[in-house]
Amino acid sequence: MPYKAIVIGVSAGGMNALGQILPRLPADFPLPVIVVQHISPQSDNYMIRHFDGISKIAVKEADEKEEILPGTVYFAPPNYHLMVETDFTFSLSVEARVNFSRPSIDVLFETAAEAYGESLIGIILTGANNDGSRGLKRIKDCGGFTIVQNPANSEVSAMPEAAIKITKVDKILDLEKIAGVLVKLAL
Repeated sequence: MPYKAIVIGVSAGGMNALGQILPRLPADFPLPVIVVQHISPQSDNYMIRHFDGISKIAVKEADEKEEILPGTVYFAPPNYHLMVETDFTFSLSVEARVNFSRPSIDVLFETAAEAYGESLIGIILTGANNDGSRGLKRIKDCGGFTIVQNPANSEVSAMPEAAIKITKVDKILDLEKIAGVLVKLAL
């Protein structure tokens, strides 16, 4: 089954975790990568500028009604839920926080699972709450492929542990191995 998109959920420790993955994706990486990083509602776009400067593929903030294109990393904007529509465009929402978060990983993962079904790869990285665990389970239930960062090597292990607790994940990986697995799955 060829995969069509990757979603990543990350919270505390995200700069380091994403820094082990995004810059390691090759310039010809064929899939879109959609990221929810828990950030302050007042956050500037430092993280996007940083990763765009060190990554071989484009990194940008997702826009309302934007078509999801291959070989691009999209970050959820601060204080907005990021959703994937069934026509493979984004929509943004300021609905109530989910798991104390907006953007919420669960909101992204659940909508992406509905749009992409079995052609979606979902990844949970370091973080301090259980956001993303329900969404990762939804990805698995829709036939997608699931990866969780090894909690023993996570800066904060709560999110990976919560995901592993409710989902029979396909792979539990040390951070430095995730990019290589994504390249193999995508090509």
